[in-house]
Amino acid sequence: MIIFEIALPVPLRALFDYLAPNSTPDLLTPESHTTLAIPDQAIGCRVEVPFGKKNGRTLIGIIVGTKEITLNEPNSKLKAIHRFIDETPIIDAATIELCQWVANYYHHSLGETLTTALPKKIRLGEVIELQKEEYWLPTTESFGLSDTALKNAPKQKSALDYIKKFQPSKESLKNTDINSAILKALESKHLIKKTVRENNKQKPELLPEPFILNDEQKHVINNLVLEKFQVHLLQGNTGSGKTEIYFQAIGKILASGQQALVLIPEISLGPQTISRFQERFKANIVALHSSLNDTERAQNWLSAKNTQADIIIGTRSSIFTPAPNLGLIIIDEEHDLSFKQQDGLRYNARDIALVRAQKLNIPVILGSATPSFESLLNADKDRFKKLLLTQKAATSFEPKIELEDLKNQLIFEGLTEKSLAAIDHTLQKNQQALVFLNRRGFAPALMCHHCGWISKCKHCDRNLTLHHYPKHLHCHHCDYQKPVYHQCPSCFSPELIDVGIGTEKLEVFLKNRFPSVSIMRVDRDTTQTKNAFDDLITKINQGEPCILVGTQMLVKGHHFPNMTLVVVANADSGLLSGDFRGLEKTAQILVQVAGRAGRAQKQGHVLIQTHHPDHPLFHDLFSLGYDRFAQLQLQDRYLTEMPPYTHLAILAAESENSYSAEQFLSNVRQVFQTNLPPSSTLQILGPMPATLEKIKNRFRHFIQLKAKSRAELHHTLSASLGQIEKLPGQHKLRWSLDIDPQELP
Repeated sequence: MIIFEIALPVPLRALFDYLAPNSTPDLLTPESHTTLAIPDQAIGCRVEVPFGKKNGRTLIGIIVGTKEITLNEPNSKLKAIHRFIDETPIIDAATIELCQWVANYYHHSLGETLTTALPKKIRLGEVIELQKEEYWLPTTESFGLSDTALKNAPKQKSALDYIKKFQPSKESLKNTDINSAILKALESKHLIKKTVRENNKQKPELLPEPFILNDEQKHVINNLVLEKFQVHLLQGNTGSGKTEIYFQAIGKILASGQQALVLIPEISLGPQTISRFQERFKANIVALHSSLNDTERAQNWLSAKNTQADIIIGTRSSIFTPAPNLGLIIIDEEHDLSFKQQDGLRYNARDIALVRAQKLNIPVILGSATPSFESLLNADKDRFKKLLLTQKAATSFEPKIELEDLKNQLIFEGLTEKSLAAIDHTLQKNQQALVFLNRRGFAPALMCHHCGWISKCKHCDRNLTLHHYPKHLHCHHCDYQKPVYHQCPSCFSPELIDVGIGTEKLEVFLKNRFPSVSIMRVDRDTTQTKNAFDDLITKINQGEPCILVGTQMLVKGHHFPNMTLVVVANADSGLLSGDFRGLEKTAQILVQVAGRAGRAQKQGHVLIQTHHPDHPLFHDLFSLGYDRFAQLQLQDRYLTEMPPYTHLAILAAESENSYSAEQFLSNVRQVFQTNLPPSSTLQILGPMPATLEKIKNRFRHFIQLKAKSRAELHHTLSASLGQIEKLPGQHKLRWSLDIDPQELP
């Protein structure tokens, strides 16, 4: 007899056995079994099942296996499936296999892993069918149009040219400036028409590049291995033409009838990336990221699953997207921390991409100007094929990088007179300037000038950030907010002052200093509404002289042709990090932000303000280059036995009572010590408090496991987690496991 093994969206690391619908243990006889309604291909289908002792709760699960049982247990407590949602599998075997690997590697529930891999509408059990997409085509009349016919309607002329060239879908036009009014006007003039393209389609193709490739780009393209599994580390300076390499590789993959998956680090890069791809490909391009609504995401996911999508572009969770004809995976900005999920299933999309590609025997391209140290070490050991782009793709100049010593200087809201003069000079040339400050809000703290009291979050070990628009105090860790004090609650003095600088204060200062210039602030506070970020980027790309005040979200991969000056207002913050990866991250940010200057045919200037111009990071990074800086840092990592030469796992616990979390981790440590082999090279550090010990009224502690052998680390975890799950006191706390953490708690 057959029972179904079902993965359910619960944290238990187990599968659950269920009978076929309308079955009970008493009905399990060879004669009756043949009448049960079981799909021929059940694995990968969604089912609705009862869960819990009282059967009052139902869950949507995925069938991942079947097995035979005997009829020797007439009092079996097995329950029956309520109903099958799918007649054919919604998830293919390859995706299930990948999710099983992910669940095993990260020691996580397979049910929750599959939940992560599915769009919301799919995982909630909705039956979704792929809608036929409408496309815009030029009419016969449009090709007989004279050159002057639309001279008074330049936007219509531009839109018509675009439609003639690309025959775009309605969905893809959302990433352009062609709005519905323009389309209606062209349709009313019988110059374009809507159609439904059956079975997708035109054959996808790469349009010719609008410029001549340099010798270095040609060399890289000729050395791509696209016929089998091979990891390519494409290291190219900002503006060196990495994207063109992506285009050429994808063009070859599409020509062979396969699909391509491109992962980007940030949602904000989505529209820009899709627009650039649409300019170069006649192909069905779909996006997958959290800013899409649930229906759009489900439709795009189905389009990839049904091979209707040629190119899939998305953020980290897109790595799970089923694509039966997948032939290439590209990870852009592979070093970026955004590829690592920081809660729930703490997976790294970059690492999963390598595993998926190896299973499918297809190539991977990891692109970055500042590769992660892990990738550089893999390239040095010939596990990755390293390809270099050192030249600018266009006839442009390397930016001039200058360190400015802040000691004994007058500073105006974080900026020196020299920086302000450089901004003024840039504006005089009708160019754009960027002031980089990775701290949002008006000021990091509000302080009493009389007694020294500082506004603190009552739920976290953090100061409340002062915001002016609207005016309030805000904790960026737990989202606690309150009105601004009018007098000190400690000594009742009215002399309250703001301490430090945030992007808001910098924006206000620059508006007063340059009253006739457009000042645009780009941070999480100004981009919360839908399309707000896209609107800002569109305005910047118009090229008018302006000053941008931005955080880290502005420096990732954006191309601003008229930006020639970058001022880093607070370069020292990254030099003081307690994280062993602190200098690596700081160097990557500095190189990325410097890359925003002079990306077109204009000389760029980068001014880095620091109190520590003699710090080794600046010398190694800007005098010797990123590769040499990385080699020196890797030597330190080797001597101190830190990643990538060792492997880490962090088991963290949090509780409303600090003692409960610490005591639980002390018991966890004992379990680990019990399961360590006698000659183990695995170290256990902790329990220790997190850097930010209290967040949301919960105290956080952690244990760090460090091993020279990845296999030894996972063996110890596998042997221990079952015992840890049975430790007393777990109802008083929450605990989690992070494999290969990118940040310390």
